[in-house]
This record gives sequence, C-alpha cells and structure tokens, in this order.
Amino acid sequence: MLILRRRKNESLLIGDNIRITIIECAADGVRLAIDAPKQVSILREELSEVEQTNKTALTPSVGSVMLLQSILKNRATQTSNDLSASDHSTVLSDHAEERSVIVSDHMDEPPQL
Repeated sequence: MLILRRRKNESLLIGDNIRITIIECAADGVRLAIDAPKQVSILREELSEVEQTNKTALTPSVGSVMLLQSILKNRATQTSNDLSASDHSTVLSDHAEERSVIVSDHMDEPPQL
C-alpha cells in the first residue's frame, strides 16, 4: 500500500490515463476528482461490497440447481410413464379420424367432409 500526502489542487497519476485530484479538504472528508477512461469502473468501496453481496444472492447454489434438474427429470419420466399403450392407441385413432377435403370432379358440388 502506498500512502501519500496531497494538498488541495494537487494530483496523482495511476498508470498513463487515470488522474486523481484533491478538490477540497475538510474536517468531515476529502473531495476527489477522478479523471479516467469510461471503460474503467470507479465505485466507492462500500457500494462495491453491496454489489458483490447482491450478485452472490442472485447466483443459485450448485445444490439448488442440481435439485431443480432432478425434479424436472422426475417429472419428465413420470409424464412419459403416464402415457400408456391405451393412450398411444387413442392418439393414433384421433389422427386417423381427422377429416380431409375430397375434391369433387364436378365443380358445382360442394366438397365432402
């Protein structure tokens, strides 16, 4: 850790493209001006900690993901087992009973359904 003493309107450089300037020194705190490229994230430490806590809360644990996968797999297995041979024959007969339009040789007769 580097510890520096700076006065009002003095700056320090970090790398080639980040400049921190002391704007105001007061009993209750210091005001800083930070000049950095847009792609550099600048965040107060306490907000960074809150952000990390929020990210952690939103990330599911491996155990909960595995439990959800297990539940979904069991439901899929149960659904396929519930579809019995009689259900298959009902589905097949439903398709066989679908009606199609028969085009008549005579244009004045309506199609048969």
